Amino acid sequence: MTTPNDALAWMYRTMATSRRFEERIRDIYLEGKTPRFNMADGPIPGEMHLSNGQEPCAVGVCAHLGPEDFVTATHRPHHVAIAKGVDLNSMAAEIFGKATGLSGGRGGHMHLFDPAVNFCCSGIIAQGMGPAVGAALAFRMRREPHVAVAYVGEAAVNQGAWHEAMNLAAVWKLPFICIVEDNGWGISVPKSGSTAVPDNAVRAAAYGMPGVRVADNDPITVFDAAGDAVRRARSGQGPTLIEVETFRLEGHFMGDAEAYRPSGEKEAQASRDPLPRLKEHILREQILSAEELAEIDEGARSLVEDAIGFARASELPAPESALTSVYVERVAA
Repeated sequence: MTTPNDALAWMYRTMATSRRFEERIRDIYLEGKTPRFNMADGPIPGEMHLSNGQEPCAVGVCAHLGPEDFVTATHRPHHVAIAKGVDLNSMAAEIFGKATGLSGGRGGHMHLFDPAVNFCCSGIIAQGMGPAVGAALAFRMRREPHVAVAYVGEAAVNQGAWHEAMNLAAVWKLPFICIVEDNGWGISVPKSGSTAVPDNAVRAAAYGMPGVRVADNDPITVFDAAGDAVRRARSGQGPTLIEVETFRLEGHFMGDAEAYRPSGEKEAQASRDPLPRLKEHILREQILSAEELAEIDEGARSLVEDAIGFARASELPAPESALTSVYVERVAA
């Protein structure tokens, strides 16, 4: 399949924006946390999971989706949120815990919700499977031509909720796609130490659906595989499982010493960084000029800086708002 030039340009722009966003969040997250690292210090307290390197998984799929399609992501969600069109200002403010955030600063970076583009994520492993299959069922019942996509990590396929959701999606032939982001590590446990099969795409056979393995962290190959899956889902042919070989250029979380990594692994991955590889492809095929790519890079930088500035300038939630938008059970005296 030949990837359209406009799709390639969009994927590069989105990957550049995502990478710039993660780099700025990384730097700001470390403010106030050195020389003694304390997760509670600085303008962004708590854990932080960055998606540098995993951008192809997001852009290759979301290039085929619109705001009406439904996507759930993992605890490492920023690249998918950006590719799905989540408002960057509100997303940055949520990560900073500000009142102008997507959820008023209550959710933080692992719990981003944007109903305007039908996106959500969760810090619970495989938690997004059920909501995504539920959305697919709703589309089917309403006879709407939309699809639902759930992103999970390669170790999440060992969760019972994953298998239950996959089975229902297959039994009901729902417009559902599961994207497995195989970065090789479940925190510090290698895939070989947690999963009985080297290729999770083979698990699709247990549910009577197609299973596709996309190698080499390539956004163009992801685009092709996702295009087939989306067309299949929209035409009523049922779900698809796609596993993407990817990698994270940062640790599992910010502050991760990564002592579990084999010597040379990170350097080898950095040499295969998908962002410069896509840029080289675009230049080689004369899809865009170096000047046009530089303009895209500058636009991504500007967009991210505006979002960071918005988040820093926003107010923290008022203390009296702590009990709003939450369920409180009142017990009679």
